Amino acid sequence: MNKKELIEAVSTKTGLTKKDTGIVLDSFIETIGEALNKGDVVRLVGFGTFMVANRKQRRGVNPRTKQSIMIPGGRVPKFVAGKDLKDKVS
Repeated sequence: MNKKELIEAVSTKTGLTKKDTGIVLDSFIETIGEALNKGDVVRLVGFGTFMVANRKQRRGVNPRTKQSIMIPGGRVPKFVAGKDLKDKVS
């Protein structure tokens, strides 16, 4: 399912227009991104938890030159599924 299909599905379930649903979805995504950028953890009970993880610097190989390189560490978004979501999938 892509973003357009998600908007259509939510629009159908809620009775909102696709435009309004798109605005809500965009705001939802933006708000989570802003919270993660500040270092906050976003918990949606039953659905899951969004957080930022710190990735360590690691050694890699340049596929073109086959030379060993150091891949810098950094902050990466992480999502852990909640119990209700896990139950729906299994």
